[in-house]
Amino acid sequence: MMATEASFTVPSDEFPLGTVFEQLPDVSVELERIIPARDVVIPYFWVRGTAVDDVKEAFSEHPGVNKIQFIDSVEDEYLLRVEWAVDYDDVLTTLTETQVALIEALGTNEQWTFDIRGDTRGDLADFQSRCREMGIPITLTGLRALTPVETATEAALTDTQQEALVLAYDLGYFESPREVTMEEIGDELGITEQAVASRLRRGIKHILGSTLSDVSAPSR
Repeated sequence: MMATEASFTVPSDEFPLGTVFEQLPDVSVELERIIPARDVVIPYFWVRGTAVDDVKEAFSEHPGVNKIQFIDSVEDEYLLRVEWAVDYDDVLTTLTETQVALIEALGTNEQWTFDIRGDTRGDLADFQSRCREMGIPITLTGLRALTPVETATEAALTDTQQEALVLAYDLGYFESPREVTMEEIGDELGITEQAVASRLRRGIKHILGSTLSDVSAPSR
């Protein structure tokens, strides 16, 4: 048995949060990574490129969303909590019905890109079959098996987080004083300074979570 990761895309209007792009075409949305449970469907997401009130208004009439609530902000990124309509069938409900975990999901006005992981390739095949049954037009764009030599830390990071962390390290971002700025890292990656900050912050969080979970509490 070997864990397998897959990437796939979905048209922006085929996902409840995708309706935000009709009113706010320049925003980007990132779902907060969480292992799905049958009673909890990816409740948090980050939004960049707009104000909170605009986002809440943009979702107000979508049948797949019951409620949007502002939670926190970091610079110009906003963390919101969403309560999904449990009877609305989409990619997220399919994730909860199959044995796959969401690694990352990014949305723009063109499409949604999802990275998922299954314990076996069969888990991913079941997910694809379920999407076809529900008429969800997913397009598989990548598939790779996780080798036994991959560490828990590497597995905890998304490809984009690992890319940003490696580049930041190589260019001296973590030196004191810093030898490169987030803006310069963004120029190298072709993304905004805010996107760099987001990837570094979440990547470091995942590394710490993976590392500290393996450390036993000291005896008293």
